[in-house]
Amino acid sequence: MAKVSIERPFYPIVYVRGYAGTEAAVEETVATPYMGFNLGSTKVRQTWEKKIVRYIFESPLVLLMKEHGYRDVYEAGVELAEDHDLSARCVVIYRYYDVVSEDLGTGDRPEIEAYADGLGQLIERVRDRLCGDDAGARGDFKVILVAHSMGGLICRCFLQNDRISKPETKALVDKVFTYATPHNGIDVKVLGNVPAFFSSNNSENFNRDRMGEYLDLSGDQRVDRLDGKFDPRRFFCLVGTNHKDYDAASGWARRVVGPMSDGLVRIANATVKSSPRAFVHRSHSGDFGIVNSEEGFQNLSRFLFGDVRVDGVLHVDALTLPPKVARAHRDGKEIRASYHFEVVVRTRGARYDLHRRLVEEGSAIFRTFDEMMRPDCAGLDAPRHPHLFSTFLSVAKRTKTQGALVFGVDLRVLVPEYEIDGFLLFDDHIEGSYLYRDSITMAALPPRDEKSKWSLRYGYDSNTPGRVTREADVREDEGRLVFEVPIVSTSKPGITARLELTARPWNRSVEA
Repeated sequence: MAKVSIERPFYPIVYVRGYAGTEAAVEETVATPYMGFNLGSTKVRQTWEKKIVRYIFESPLVLLMKEHGYRDVYEAGVELAEDHDLSARCVVIYRYYDVVSEDLGTGDRPEIEAYADGLGQLIERVRDRLCGDDAGARGDFKVILVAHSMGGLICRCFLQNDRISKPETKALVDKVFTYATPHNGIDVKVLGNVPAFFSSNNSENFNRDRMGEYLDLSGDQRVDRLDGKFDPRRFFCLVGTNHKDYDAASGWARRVVGPMSDGLVRIANATVKSSPRAFVHRSHSGDFGIVNSEEGFQNLSRFLFGDVRVDGVLHVDALTLPPKVARAHRDGKEIRASYHFEVVVRTRGARYDLHRRLVEEGSAIFRTFDEMMRPDCAGLDAPRHPHLFSTFLSVAKRTKTQGALVFGVDLRVLVPEYEIDGFLLFDDHIEGSYLYRDSITMAALPPRDEKSKWSLRYGYDSNTPGRVTREADVREDEGRLVFEVPIVSTSKPGITARLELTARPWNRSVEA
């Protein structure tokens, strides 16, 4: 066996596909070698010249091969063949549905715990095939789990259930990336959470009571937490917000699940607590699906291989009220207001959105006045400022050819509906108007030498479109760089806030 070189962060990737509900779907799945990870999409786009052109997205698998040097593990019709040299940059498809197939297996469906245990065995097999008896390679070995839908629950069952696999095997997982996984189960309009008695073809796996069993959780109705079994900072959740283009079951799924979902998984159920996440306008699967999308691949590759994590939080300092509402407040009347924050994050030269949360797509960030300005009235110990985004960037790749890392944040705060003593105020309210609306272009400049530091320049499109003209305030905080960009509207009602950008190292030995 040739000596293997394992280079952080380019570890073997194990792809875990989602749920196949019928025997026909199982047979269709096992008949393909890559189980959907190789599916791309061909759609049309409009250019700046108003031309309609074809755009081909090759698939996550192909782009991992073309852009990052990954290979599959098939040789002469055999998977992980003993006489075939394996690359550390390999993609392994976890074919857990083979045992369910009447052609390749027994035709019986095991419980999800069996799939999770098999995942641990596969990780050990990849390690043994790749590293053999090389102690150095075995010490360096890690694996990345990438999963769609129920595949993410299999990964969590493996990581969280103490009765499954071994601690040393679980410790081999470096990162987890999930597409459209129902981390808090599946809810439908009429029945709420999928009932436990819906046991046909393991559909009870999406019931929260059953999930609590195989995820080894107790004491909470929600099951979207890792419970200390895996670092949530290394667990990324990609959330779909397009329910209209999900055509499974002739469109019945999207009708019974409803909006504010990807057509199957509700937005509120698609993340785990404290994890980084991004929202993209994609459906659960299909031609406009989340896995076979450029937005999905960009978030995947940046999380897996990027070198900087950037979090954006909007610290709201003041919210001014319309004159009539302000007078009512001074007169001692009870005032209530809720605010929607919209945000879109893009990088320079891109034709895709890394992150997108809009009211019209059911994904905007929602905060009440009390949550931000009077936390004690909302039962909070501290203000609940809107966390706008977490994104991962490849500074080394961009700065090598272009000097600065440039990205844009489109930020909008909608004018709320105000309530005075329990009555909505309709006077002067125009639906869809904004307290604040601007696009902010930012350029992160790397140090020129050992004595200099990172800096951030920014500009508002309302003043200097596409140009960075101002220097952001910066401070260091426990190894992280914190930049502040002022957000101010002069109108009444209006907002005064600070966009706080926290940058920290990623894919190093220790992350802050």
